[in-house]
Amino acid sequence: MDMTDKNTLRACARGFLHVILRALARLLFRVRVRGIDAAREAGSVKGRRLLVIANHESFLDGILLGLFLPIENPVFVVHTEVVKRCFWRFWLGVMADYLSVDPGNPMAMKRVVRLLESGRPVVIFPEGRITLTGGLMKVYDGPAFVAAKTAATLLPVRLDGPSRSYFSRLYGRPRKLFPRITLTVLPMTRLPMPEAPSAKARRQKAGEALRRLMQEMALAQPHRRTLYGALCDAIEQHGRGRRVVEDIKQVEYSYQDLLKTALALGRLAGRLTRPGERVGLLLPNMMPTLGLFLGLTALKRVPAMLNYTAGVDGMQAACTAAEIRTVITSRAFVEQAKLADKLAALQELERIVYLEDLRAEMRFFDKLWLLAWALWFPRAVEGEADTEDAAVVLFTSGSEGKPKGVVLSHRAILANVAQIRAIVDFSIDDRVLNVLPIFHSFGLTAGTLLPVLTGASLFLYPSPLHYRVIPELAYDRGCTVMFGTSTFLGNYARFAHPYDFYRLRYVVAGAEKLADAVRDQWFEKFGIRILEGYGATETAPVIAVNTPMAYRRGTVGQLLPSLEHRLLPVPGIERGGVLHVRGPNVMSGYLKADRPGVLQAPASEVGAGWYETGDIVDIDDDGFVHILGRVKRFAKVAGEMVSLETAEKLALAAAPEGQHAVSSQPDADKGEALVLFTTLAGLDRAALQRAARQLGLPELAVPRKIVRLEALPLLGTGKTDYVSLKRLAEEA
Repeated sequence: MDMTDKNTLRACARGFLHVILRALARLLFRVRVRGIDAAREAGSVKGRRLLVIANHESFLDGILLGLFLPIENPVFVVHTEVVKRCFWRFWLGVMADYLSVDPGNPMAMKRVVRLLESGRPVVIFPEGRITLTGGLMKVYDGPAFVAAKTAATLLPVRLDGPSRSYFSRLYGRPRKLFPRITLTVLPMTRLPMPEAPSAKARRQKAGEALRRLMQEMALAQPHRRTLYGALCDAIEQHGRGRRVVEDIKQVEYSYQDLLKTALALGRLAGRLTRPGERVGLLLPNMMPTLGLFLGLTALKRVPAMLNYTAGVDGMQAACTAAEIRTVITSRAFVEQAKLADKLAALQELERIVYLEDLRAEMRFFDKLWLLAWALWFPRAVEGEADTEDAAVVLFTSGSEGKPKGVVLSHRAILANVAQIRAIVDFSIDDRVLNVLPIFHSFGLTAGTLLPVLTGASLFLYPSPLHYRVIPELAYDRGCTVMFGTSTFLGNYARFAHPYDFYRLRYVVAGAEKLADAVRDQWFEKFGIRILEGYGATETAPVIAVNTPMAYRRGTVGQLLPSLEHRLLPVPGIERGGVLHVRGPNVMSGYLKADRPGVLQAPASEVGAGWYETGDIVDIDDDGFVHILGRVKRFAKVAGEMVSLETAEKLALAAAPEGQHAVSSQPDADKGEALVLFTTLAGLDRAALQRAARQLGLPELAVPRKIVRLEALPLLGTGKTDYVSLKRLAEEA
């Protein structure tokens, strides 16, 4: 038998085994391929330099790509350690051609370049190793540089499901013998060679571009679920018995307990309300609050999270804007938080319902419905649902005006959760301490829903103001993730023992600018690098955040994947512009007190669907976002635009031991004048002028008036209350 006959026989044997194995994989793993037309188009052109890139979840990944991608005669670039696995040796030895490489070795990548230049399609895993977290691992620069150097066509493929099999490396986690697997083929793209002064810099920039592309791939799955549907998915994946929530009662609740609470409270509250009705929730961070929230969404009611720190006027504006007729609260909470007078002052309410009374309404048939049917067929309770339906109404902080209702859809919240997971490796090994109130978007999405829907453990604490208790709680519960504001984190650091945060691996700051003093204190005292982020209630809320893989001090990180942006110039400000964003996590619209119940869809100068943040930002060449200030937080002094945040930095440099805030007041001579509010006695203008000279700041940035306060006024979210300060400045 000559060589041609042997090659023909080998090809026939490969084809036969290919058909058998593909049928077996479809049967066992119920493999589904999305975007198959893009793969056919990519493989249809002979000699095209085609580079297939995929995330790496398990030892099955290469086999699945070989079986289900319609690409002829590809070469698999495989990590040297993976080749040692017995079933991989069978596959690579019999069914496919392969190249064994070390992804960190630049010389190995030259062999990949030669393969592509020869016209052979190449399949590569840019992460090199199989994920140990369930999320994106380190992306090597080598594959990116290969793609840029050869001008290859990239075909991104997203694998979902193999990480839940016994072929993954996520040990100690719930796994299935044959999980459902999905391959999502994304449109073809290219990775142009970046411009940089050296080959090393070009290689790094190419690697960064590929990492961003891999993050975009993580969002390839369409968000067609609701929050309640996502809860059901989490229960199926992690098991009903997994303990997922704990609160101040020090009881660990399982997914089964959370589901039971959601169904029971949702059914009871549903009797008193109508589908589509916005129901006010005035409750603290407790498991029943979370259960009621999810139960209302399951039964097509829209929870409206009332800010109980906003005062009577703020709560009334919220109830008016959202046309809230029913408020659900708790007698114990009303008594402890001293909210009776505020509740009594609210007008146009039809009823105030107390959880204590609601539980007493549980009848025999309700229990039968719950225990015999709903608890075991939870998806049937929700029925058909649209991901674009309103999931929650949150209210802006009112730091610069009357609170507005922000309507967030199921799509927006779940998209933001997916965006966060695409860049940060949250896993079921994490224990999240959430002290931020659930009525705040940061506390709801990042602090509560993110861990619950991803299988991480969550500890809900009702108040962020217990500065001595919270560090001890983090130590006692071994928490690994914590969210907070700069003000709160600074106070925790003052009272904490150096070992209280020994297990924390992520501390994320948002809602206000992170003070350098707080950042340095955490690093020096605890050895922890705070990850500063940026967002808005209108974006559910995260827009950008620093991560371990992309961190730059003094910035709020890079924009989340799948988020478009525009910077519009501001007259009088040379650097940066007003940030406008559009993406899957942007709100459905506003509800305002002047037009109650009328949804006003997002729109800006850029166009419909865009949200104007009101923040002036600058984005550097590496994509890191620098916040320069809010449009409303600039004063026109003697014809020049002066940032109030710059004046605050100046005061902090002059007296880092104090707390400072700057507002403005009308001035007959210069148009506006700066007023500095400080908690430090003895701070004078001479000290501010010296600091200005050291920092190279203009004289106009030095406040002329200094007012001492015992403490700066704060909102319930930890932000400085600039509305109150503006009123004080005008009265000064």
